[in-house]
This record gives sequence, structure tokens and C-alpha cells, in this order.
Amino acid sequence: MELSNFKVLTFDVVGTLIDFETGVLNAVRRIGGNAAQDLSDNTIFEAYKRGRDRYPGRSSSAMADVYRSLAEELKLPADSVSADAFQLAVLRWPAFEDSVAALKRLRKHYRLVAMTNADRTAFSCYSHILDNPFDDSVTCDETGVAKPNPQFFAYNRGRQAAHGYQFSEILHVAQSQYHDIGIAKELGYTTCWIERRQGQPGFGGTPEPAQVTTPDFHFPTLKALADAVEKV
Repeated sequence: MELSNFKVLTFDVVGTLIDFETGVLNAVRRIGGNAAQDLSDNTIFEAYKRGRDRYPGRSSSAMADVYRSLAEELKLPADSVSADAFQLAVLRWPAFEDSVAALKRLRKHYRLVAMTNADRTAFSCYSHILDNPFDDSVTCDETGVAKPNPQFFAYNRGRQAAHGYQFSEILHVAQSQYHDIGIAKELGYTTCWIERRQGQPGFGGTPEPAQVTTPDFHFPTLKALADAVEKV
């Protein structure tokens, strides 16, 4: 199997292209003040994940409640001003340093499609941060479900087929074993794992999968994927 066999790259966005972990940590420590400075990354991530489980709604509006949940758990300021500041910060999460340049390189070779659990409003912010690289996009607003729900992947498969692309021509590129790699592989997608946390313990701000799935392709960064494509 060669990277040149594909015509479409479908991308998880948050976690793969957008560095939400840095965004969460920076916002919690800035908004939380002195009380947040000594909290470990893992302590913040675990509280964040529990808050997200409790409030799984649209990311452009539910994250204020996610912050209130984690703030109450971690004994940080939980007032409306703090919650609103966190919600705004979510829409400004940074891109990984290699994302914009690598996407520009990859777009020379493939149709680029976003497949994100973010809603359309949040995705528009992330797409802007990434310099609007996508030819198409699928968000939770269109599918009515979120990954790892198989219906999300089925929706995208049908959408790309309507544009004339065969399933075998799609490579799904993602960081999350839980949301993407495991279920995509199970559903027959060819997968590329961008292991953003390579060398770091645990799964950070992403839920832990039942098992780690072996992908078809595996790179530590998006730049490494682009490098491999240009060597073919």
C-alpha cells in the first residue's frame, strides 16, 4: 500500500491539526489564576474530560459548562465571566506548529476533507486558524452524531462517493485512537495515525481507547506525513 494510491485525505481536526491540549492547559491556568498554577497537566485533563462527558453539546456553546464543571472540581473560579472566557478560548485554540504548512503541501496531492466533532461555528474558527485548507468538511451539525459513532463515518463515505470518490481512495488521518483510528479501521477505512503525544505517557485530553489499534500508516507529526508523500 502506497500513499500515492489515495485521492482524498479525511482529517480529524481537534487534536490532529488543532492543539487543543495546549489550548485547554493555557486557558485553565490563565483563568484559574494562582489556584491553577500547581495543577498537573493530567489533573486538568481528567477534570476536562469528565466535564466534556457531562456536557457533550456543541463545542461553540457547551464549553462554558465544561469549564464550570472542571472549575468546581478543581476549586478554581467558576463564575460566568471565567466560564465565558474559557468558551472564547476554545474557539481560539492554536494550530500545531506544522499544521498550516503541511496541509498546504498535502493539498497539492489530495482532496482535503475535515471530519470533526466540532460544530459548524467552531469549525469555521479552526478552519480560519488553519488558513482554510479544506475542499470539503463534515461536522457534527450535518451528521447529528459525533465520532466514534459509526454513522459519522458512514455519512462521510456517502458524501465523498457523491463527489465521485471510491472508498478505497480515502485515507483517514487522525490523532485520536478513541474517536478515529479504532472505529475507522473497524469500518474498513485505511487509516493514518498522527501520534501527537508520542513519547508522552497516557492519552492526555483524549479518552483512553479500549485498545490501541495498529494503523496502516503511522507518523509522529503532520510534517512527517507530508515528507513521506513527497518522497513517493
